Amino acid sequence: MQAMIKSKVLIQGKMGACVAIFLVISSCFIAIELVFEKFVVLGRNSIPLGNRIGFGILSLFLLVLLILFGLVIQTVVYLVCKSYHHESIDKSALADHLEVYLG
Repeated sequence: MQAMIKSKVLIQGKMGACVAIFLVISSCFIAIELVFEKFVVLGRNSIPLGNRIGFGILSLFLLVLLILFGLVIQTVVYLVCKSYHHESIDKSALADHLEVYLG
């Protein structure tokens, strides 16, 4: 609960930018979903099977990129907000945390 309160206090200075980033990422997600639905799910007879598979793979690739980009953006916004409020960023703990993802 304390983490949620702290994050709310941190984000107050940059709320407009955070809302804009969230809206852009959400609209990209919706666009990818609509393209997938139109060309892969509903395009049964009008689009050849090879093109439908290609659109499916392209949609998957774009969705994975969008999710990874969103995770990076969330981290950057968090660090910018901490910097904006003049809080220290524990770089050694951050490096240890990120090292887990490298394997």
